[in-house]
Amino acid sequence: MRLSKPLKIILGVIIFFTLPSLLLFGFAYFKYGEPLPVASPSEAADIMAKNMLDALNYEAYKQTNFIEWTHKKRRHYKWKKKEGSCTVYWKDYKVDLNLSDYSKSKCYVHNFQVDGDTGDDLLEDAITYFENDSFWLVAPYTIFDEGVTRSIVTLEDGSKGLMATYSPKESYVWKLDTNNFPKSLKMWTKKLPFGGIEMSWKDWTTTESGAQLPTFHKFLVFGIQLNHITATK
Repeated sequence: MRLSKPLKIILGVIIFFTLPSLLLFGFAYFKYGEPLPVASPSEAADIMAKNMLDALNYEAYKQTNFIEWTHKKRRHYKWKKKEGSCTVYWKDYKVDLNLSDYSKSKCYVHNFQVDGDTGDDLLEDAITYFENDSFWLVAPYTIFDEGVTRSIVTLEDGSKGLMATYSPKESYVWKLDTNNFPKSLKMWTKKLPFGGIEMSWKDWTTTESGAQLPTFHKFLVFGIQLNHITATK
């Protein structure tokens, strides 16, 4: 059976867009994919984590109340950290997130408050966006959060990495420089197609409050840009 011309065009477009992605995925899997390191929580890991926080000026971060940033030029955040609230903006939507009680959040379309299914959908999106996008801004500062365990693992070059485990399926290994400053992060999470993906943590900025925050992350050809970062007490 001969394919019609429109069908050939459609198949050509599908192959054009999917084949490079499959090749890139296969390359990344065989080059970077690796099993989760086996390690146990230890006092030495806690000391390593504290040294990392000292390098980042964690005391300044704790005193920081207001953090504002834009994630990949798509979403904008105004986070009142001490008050437990964050306003999330994207497209024509705005959600005033109450981080301690999501049911008290308010959702808007074109500045008109909405409820019902529309409001529920916007709230769910805003929660997902905040959890993901704030991670790329402040993840190192969460290493002593409740429920997180810390371990030391041996990296492929023989150096030591700091592993933070948030749940059985959420683990991350920080690579630190000689000054205990984070320089990259290897990830094992259920959201990723394979474990061991390593993202750079670079181009740090010292904010008005004194807290250190990153502005860019990269893996292969993929990047996460953080713009318009403001942090004040």
